[in-house]
Amino acid sequence: MASKRRLDAVAAHLKGRPDHSLSLEVQPTSATGHALPTSYCMSDSVLTTAEKEQYARDGFIVKKGLIDLESAGKYRERFRQICAGEVPAPPGLTVMRDVAIARSEFVPNEKAVTKIQHFQHDDVLFEYCAHPAIVPIVEAITGPDIMAMHTMLINKPPDAGTKSSRHPLHQDLHYFSFRPANRIVASWTALEHVHRGNGCLVVHPGSHAANPLLPHDYPEWKGGVNKLYHGIPEETMPPAHEMVHLEMQEGDTVFFHPLLIHGSGVNRSSGFRKAISCHYASSHCLMVDAAPTQMKLKEEINEVAQNYLKKKGMEHLDLTFQDSWRFRSRLVAGSAGCLTG
Repeated sequence: MASKRRLDAVAAHLKGRPDHSLSLEVQPTSATGHALPTSYCMSDSVLTTAEKEQYARDGFIVKKGLIDLESAGKYRERFRQICAGEVPAPPGLTVMRDVAIARSEFVPNEKAVTKIQHFQHDDVLFEYCAHPAIVPIVEAITGPDIMAMHTMLINKPPDAGTKSSRHPLHQDLHYFSFRPANRIVASWTALEHVHRGNGCLVVHPGSHAANPLLPHDYPEWKGGVNKLYHGIPEETMPPAHEMVHLEMQEGDTVFFHPLLIHGSGVNRSSGFRKAISCHYASSHCLMVDAAPTQMKLKEEINEVAQNYLKKKGMEHLDLTFQDSWRFRSRLVAGSAGCLTG
């Protein structure tokens, strides 16, 4: 397939990565021979009946103390090492800075970095994606063949007075070019105490079932908006009294549906707030064309991809919106399928 040839060219150019990291050498599974269920959870899973009902009703479940503190500390330390340049950044890693920090002078360390994305080729951080406490819960939603599609470690900074540390209300499906939505799920783990004062997640229970994929765009905020921080229009925002703030202790993990409306508030504390996250999908999901509501996003992501290729001396390649997601993926469990080819 043309998309696989393009990705093979990129993969061949990247030096020093593990041979297995892109999982591209498998034959795609036929979508016609692998029908996917339409319910929210698999009938045979580690989730209790109450948890399945809550996920179907609310679009999220929280598992207290799911990740051990030793693992959480390891992920924080790896983030520090990457930011300090003590270890090489993995291929494809994206380093982000808050728009307020980017406009000021800073020392290049973890206090200058607000998020790293696409760490799927860093074997230490990828341990989170494959953590034995997380994978069975993901499997309850995606089925046994699991791809990590999007990875992040968030280092929400103390707000500089511009409120740029908040994240607008959005639906994660807005960013994705694969379906069906019911076979996609996010895990989000607090790496320290997360509360309203330092900008915890806020969710609108039931919005995954009540809303289709809504239009998204940059909110008109006076302090500026971080790159690709799209949000739903103000007229579609749920009433404030219906929102739920997810205050979590270190190791607590929330799993949520990609259509769930969620965001995070301003970090009013004096410290950084860290969390680690992975979006998973069944490897038998299908790549789809961008929806009408995603056209502006598609242009932005294609621009980012082409800038990356230019830096690597591969500007002759033309990666598609779908290719960008294939490149960011890595097999977690089971067999690879349509998403890899």
